[in-house]
Amino acid sequence: PDLGRRFAERKRCADLECSMLMCRGKAMQDFKGPDCRFVNFKKGEAVYVYYKLIGKSTELWAGSVGSDFGYFPKDLLEINHNYSNEELELPTDETDFVCF
Repeated sequence: PDLGRRFAERKRCADLECSMLMCRGKAMQDFKGPDCRFVNFKKGEAVYVYYKLIGKSTELWAGSVGSDFGYFPKDLLEINHNYSNEELELPTDETDFVCF
C-alpha cells in the first residue's frame, strides 16, 4: 500500500521531545517492514515504544528493537510494561518519516 511520505499528522508521546519510553512489549510474530522507515523484529523480541501515531494512521507505533528504530504495526505487540501514563498529543514532523 502507498503510505505516502507522512503516515500521520499527529502523535502521542510521553514528553515534548518524544524521547521518553512509553511502554515495552513482546513481538507476537515476525515483522519485516516494507522500507527503511520500519523496524524489523522476530517473534519474542522486546520492542520499546517511544510514540504512537494518531489520526490517519492509528495502527502504527514507533519504537526500537536493539539499536534499530522505526515503525511497526501496534497489533503485533503484546504490552508487558508501561513506563508512563502521561500522553501528550503533538504534531508530527517531516523528520519523523525519513530513513536514518
